[in-house]
Amino acid sequence: MIQNRRHSSHKYREGLDSDWGLAQRKGRDLYPQMLPIRARLTEFFDKQPISWLWTETVLLAFVIGAIDYVTGYEISMVLFYSIPILLITWYTDRLSGVTMAVLCTIIWWWADEASGHPYTSWWLQLWDAAVCLGCFLFFVTVGTAARARILLLERSRKLEQEIIRISEREQRRIGQDLHDGLCQYYAAVGCAAGSLKHNLEKAGAPTAKSAAEIEELIMKGVGQARSLARGLAPVESDERGLQFALETLAASTSQLVGIDCRLHCDSPVAIFDNTSANNLYRIAQESINNARRHGHATVIHLRLETEGDRVSLEIEDNGTGLPQPVPENGGMGLSIMQYRARMIGGQWSIAPRPEGGTIVACSFSQVLPHTAADTDESH
Repeated sequence: MIQNRRHSSHKYREGLDSDWGLAQRKGRDLYPQMLPIRARLTEFFDKQPISWLWTETVLLAFVIGAIDYVTGYEISMVLFYSIPILLITWYTDRLSGVTMAVLCTIIWWWADEASGHPYTSWWLQLWDAAVCLGCFLFFVTVGTAARARILLLERSRKLEQEIIRISEREQRRIGQDLHDGLCQYYAAVGCAAGSLKHNLEKAGAPTAKSAAEIEELIMKGVGQARSLARGLAPVESDERGLQFALETLAASTSQLVGIDCRLHCDSPVAIFDNTSANNLYRIAQESINNARRHGHATVIHLRLETEGDRVSLEIEDNGTGLPQPVPENGGMGLSIMQYRARMIGGQWSIAPRPEGGTIVACSFSQVLPHTAADTDESH
């Protein structure tokens, strides 16, 4: 049984039979290590004044020109001039990139001339300089287009996150209105029906049975409304709301579907962003539905863990597993899970389980409250 294999999870992580699954997991492990380096570099250049950035890129261009002179005209260093050009284009604007391209062309001209490159005609040297300038301007065009594209993607992502946040907030509001309004109203009606049934029973009226049936139907309606309200807002706005919601999800799945579904959480897991918690819950919910409907699983275990600012969720089952070979384009459920993971800046993977079944994993880094406070104090 899966419950006897809790300590074997690291073993099957490294020993997955599928190369695809192994690549997914390696990428998930390496990607978070690359993020701080990229973030630090981006922050380093973003926080610099324009004058400093110009000074650094101009010095870099002259260093490349000096290396170009030392290596001689037989070894071309043209591609290396793209580094200062792309840097100044990315962090300033197109005009600055063009200016840097002209400067790099002049430096290249000097290095080519100083290294003693023989030309049979002056226009050949002019032609080479024009080709270099065209190449450098191409770097400016590529850098400008890439920067515009990435900024557009970033704006689209922020807009998508805001749409999801608004959607989750509206669902939570509707769920609260159902629970606090409609459910309470029908609960009061149910109590009135119960009181009517009691009075009719005391009077010995034959309609007491009908009143009892009405009371039962009303209370069943109240239960369904509460379930609907809970489904619209499954995760409470609390640090441990996700942990409690997953416990309820596992218990209700075991009770209603009749399969062994459990949550393993060795220590309390606090998630400080309710949107991220809701997205993780939906991933777990979709994974359970897939395992039950498509994988015909009888045992589903969820594992929620945290280490530092890293939160990870794994859902494993003993179903039929993934089809082999794994299709490039999964179903709508897989796409939605990938989308939700991307919206919280997380990494999502799905892989076959060696003993049979499937492992779905999602992890993301959250901003801890003390980290945010320290940041504010540093400013």
